[in-house]
Amino acid sequence: MDFGGHESAMAYSWGMKLFVACFSFSTLLLSNFLTADNWPAWRGPSENGSATGGTYPVQLTDEGKWEWRVALPGKGCSTPVVWEDHIVVTAPVDGQDALLAYDWKGKERWRTTFGKENAGRHRNGSGSNSSAVTDGQAFYVFFKSKTLAAVDFAGKILWQQNLNPLGRDTLYWDFGTSPVLTEKHVVMALMREGNSWLLAYDKQTGKLAWKVERNYKTPREGDHSYSTPQVIHHAGREALLVWGAERLTAHDAANGKILWSCAGFNPQKKNNWVVVSSFVKVGDMAVVPYGRGSKLAGIRLGGKGDVTESHRAWETETSSFVPTPAAHNGRVYIVRDRGEVLCIDPKTGQTIWQGALPKDRASYYSSPSIGDGKLYAAREDGTVYVAQIEGEFKVLSENVMGERIIASPVLVNSRLLLRGEKHLYCIKP
Repeated sequence: MDFGGHESAMAYSWGMKLFVACFSFSTLLLSNFLTADNWPAWRGPSENGSATGGTYPVQLTDEGKWEWRVALPGKGCSTPVVWEDHIVVTAPVDGQDALLAYDWKGKERWRTTFGKENAGRHRNGSGSNSSAVTDGQAFYVFFKSKTLAAVDFAGKILWQQNLNPLGRDTLYWDFGTSPVLTEKHVVMALMREGNSWLLAYDKQTGKLAWKVERNYKTPREGDHSYSTPQVIHHAGREALLVWGAERLTAHDAANGKILWSCAGFNPQKKNNWVVVSSFVKVGDMAVVPYGRGSKLAGIRLGGKGDVTESHRAWETETSSFVPTPAAHNGRVYIVRDRGEVLCIDPKTGQTIWQGALPKDRASYYSSPSIGDGKLYAAREDGTVYVAQIEGEFKVLSENVMGERIIASPVLVNSRLLLRGEKHLYCIKP
């Protein structure tokens, strides 16, 4: 009897099974990699404070649901950033600016220091207000000391720049703008009186690629801005949206050239209309808080030159001063400084519903985050509220964490990361 064909058939059969198994495993790994739930910047994967999926906790003070809590080496107000198995946060270490990395078990991977810290002056500020940002290749950090640096995933400094030669920092309070990434550059906005710059550095080398002045004459403090730019696509190319000095401007990401500008944010020329809250983008609309929490405007993106008359779509008389709005499922959610909560239609500016978190003399400095149909809002005294926002507004829990919280909640991989003044928490559902 000829067994050769049978053996060949068996070998082919086993080979096919092995191939299918390996292919399936590789596909699963690739799928997991491609759909990895990261929080690569201050406002998350979509730059709107909203998680892309997952299930998130309601009760936060139940220590049985704390996966871990680690003590931080110093006071910082930046939000954690997550890329796969790296959770990074800026903080001072023995008087030095530093970036710390943890894994998902709360174990410190590494810490990297950069130079002397310039400590905060406000009770809710620090020298580490700016959040890191990552493209999965490196982490980019900025500090009040005006140190800008790139760090690899092993904690090695790839390059470091000192931005102090660009001029004196005239902000009344602690610097808060975070760096943003384009395809080629890490971009910083320095917005202050008569000395404002938009700066792009090569992500690989740290060399200055371009810089443009962004100076406008405003009433007192009107040209101070603590907001963070956003990267968008405009007419088929990358552009930067920048909010400050009573103007929303779009810049070509390749060279910083202004594409369009929208003004009209202080027609009565009031003093001290400083920009603290950043804007949020929903579709082709930028929703911009201004007027120290008294006004909100919808600006249609696009156009050329001065678009003040043509692209201001709507304006309302309520907004937030410090917390940046979040966006989720085509709606904008605002937590005002005293705890009022508003759901806004970004196309019209109309209020869909409004509610309120319990009142206290403490205010909200942290920006809200949304995930799993719930809104997470941290008050400056360390009380964190979880509220239902779908169907109706309902406060689900009040959680006193026992330390001040200024950083924004991070919702990623079905885990809540909370950065307090003294600890970093990882909480499961």
